[in-house]
Amino acid sequence: VQLVESGGGLVQPGGSLRLSCATSGFSFSEYDMSWHRQAPGKERELVATITSFRGSTNYADSVKGRFTISRDNAKKTVYLQMNSLKPEDTAVYFCNARLRPRDYWGQGTQVTVSS
Repeated sequence: VQLVESGGGLVQPGGSLRLSCATSGFSFSEYDMSWHRQAPGKERELVATITSFRGSTNYADSVKGRFTISRDNAKKTVYLQMNSLKPEDTAVYFCNARLRPRDYWGQGTQVTVSS
């Protein structure tokens, strides 16, 4: 099983980034997918989720209206479009795949929002 995040980097406040999480080794379309983040000295927090098949989405209040999660089952990839980025969005962003009891994580990608 592999989950590989990409697309992180340094961006100015107000800017945009698109994160990708390419997966392999499991039946992607059957899994609920999510993005989480962890800032220095803080606990990991859930950012956004998208369910299997129906693709229903949910967001943390802190990112609603700015972030969009999506998935491409044919490419076995989940995305996080991040707009209007703020310094408080700075964190390592992790991709997660869950079909209980299975729970898989990527290694994370750094997002830094700074002028």
